[in-house]
Amino acid sequence: MKPKLLTTIVGYTPRQFGADAVAGLTVALVALPLSIAIAIASGAPPAAGLMTAIVAGFLISALGGSRVQIGGPTGAFIVVVYGIIHQHGYDGLIVATLMAGVILLVAGVLRAGRLIRHIPEAVIEGFTIGIAIVIAVGQIKDLAGMSGGALPADFVAKIAALWALRATIDPVALAMGVGSVAAILVLRRLAPKIPWLVVVVALASVVAWWALPSVASVAGRYGALPQGLPAPHLPAIDPAILLSLLPAALTIAFLAGIESLLSAIVADRMIGAAHRSNAELIAQGAANIASPLFGGLPATGAIARTATNVSAGGRTPVAGMVHAAIILVVLLLASPLAGAMVLPALAALLIVTAWTMSEPHRWRARLALRKADLALLLLTAALTVFADLTVAIATGTAIGLALKYARGEIDPPRWHIPLRRGGDERE
Repeated sequence: MKPKLLTTIVGYTPRQFGADAVAGLTVALVALPLSIAIAIASGAPPAAGLMTAIVAGFLISALGGSRVQIGGPTGAFIVVVYGIIHQHGYDGLIVATLMAGVILLVAGVLRAGRLIRHIPEAVIEGFTIGIAIVIAVGQIKDLAGMSGGALPADFVAKIAALWALRATIDPVALAMGVGSVAAILVLRRLAPKIPWLVVVVALASVVAWWALPSVASVAGRYGALPQGLPAPHLPAIDPAILLSLLPAALTIAFLAGIESLLSAIVADRMIGAAHRSNAELIAQGAANIASPLFGGLPATGAIARTATNVSAGGRTPVAGMVHAAIILVVLLLASPLAGAMVLPALAALLIVTAWTMSEPHRWRARLALRKADLALLLLTAALTVFADLTVAIATGTAIGLALKYARGEIDPPRWHIPLRRGGDERE
């Protein structure tokens, strides 16, 4: 359970620091707009995403069991966080995240890291597809520049609310949003090594500032971003609410464990290393305890940001720590620029993220699965969309484990590892 930082820092050279610093800067440029977009999509203040990237990102790198893991807010949490805030308010989210952090710490101390790999791959893919659908639908309001109150958490009610708001569509915002989606999809194929997610959001924001003042920006809709970290704060905790928040806390802990394990496996295969799963769980626990104290969101290892780190030359946890430090510097010195990012472009970023999460190129392989496994995948996806993620995970895992033992399959599955395409996010 020894952090990788303590191992890799032995014999650390200025040359390696230079490579880690460049990688940290590269990842920070990707993480900055993505963190804000994830926070907005989750129904949280935009600054919450940045606090998560700074606080949790630093701790996951400093304490984790992977050499190159990058931590922060991810798309997988959007559905869960939105539902918790809608039902229990932001203080409820903070408490649930703290509880999840404690659960992850205990799991790491009890060396439960490898147990997570027994979750059937059909369940993993099913809830990922379901989350991608919910994320994409949830971005339609900002993509089209619609005006009105917050969308409900329930999927069917959300569709009805969007239909009711159709008269408020802003053609200029819609054109910018759809154009941003198209630009990212086309440009990433032409030059996959360039982080087009960042470039397109920046260009759209410049165009809006210069010629399209009616298009809403982050600061225009939610107010100016803070210029630094707030003081740690713990909300009043009512013991009576802890039990009602337990399912949400378990879901957050489960997702953090799954995402961090997937990300660590991706990183291992890219650099030929081996992560320490229990140290990773402990780091995730510490990050999910610290992040909400600063108003942040749940955090985990981010697969594509980790892959971006490796591709940019990062080879030690220092790169992830630098990434967190750079986002903090931007918040201290250039928060107005971050606040100028326009909402239709950020919505486009998340729609592309959802598309990438769903891995549409894998449907041929999915349709070739055994009928029971395909049915489990579709059931998990449907429950994620129309019920909630807790029900989807619990039901899918129970059925999946029953199928596994009925077939006499003892060894944990070898999960499909998502391919990174042009720096896009799977989370």
